[in-house]
Amino acid sequence: MTASILCAVHCAIVPLLITLLPLAGLGFLANPLVEWSMIIFALFVGCFAIGSSYFRIHHQLLPVLVLIAGFLVIIAGHIWVRGWREAIIVPIGGLLIATAHFINYRYARNCTKH
Repeated sequence: MTASILCAVHCAIVPLLITLLPLAGLGFLANPLVEWSMIIFALFVGCFAIGSSYFRIHHQLLPVLVLIAGFLVIIAGHIWVRGWREAIIVPIGGLLIATAHFINYRYARNCTKH
């Protein structure tokens, strides 16, 4: 859940700071390969975290669907949206992923109480 919130913050702030990256020696962070690597890594982490809870604990599909929706929004935002709209769409995807982790946490906690 924390990683997803950080992802949403990252996606919201990076467009504002992108012009300063070369001055700070961090121009590599603007590289699309770095961005897609982070997305794929987060996808694996999210699928493992929510998938393991789904199969082992709560068997509720909602967190899985919200996770998938979040990644679809992020991917669509990177592929089809440009300019300032991308800076709005992509963080929404990150917030959806954070929401999926929160829902997953609640379901898992409620199942282990019984």
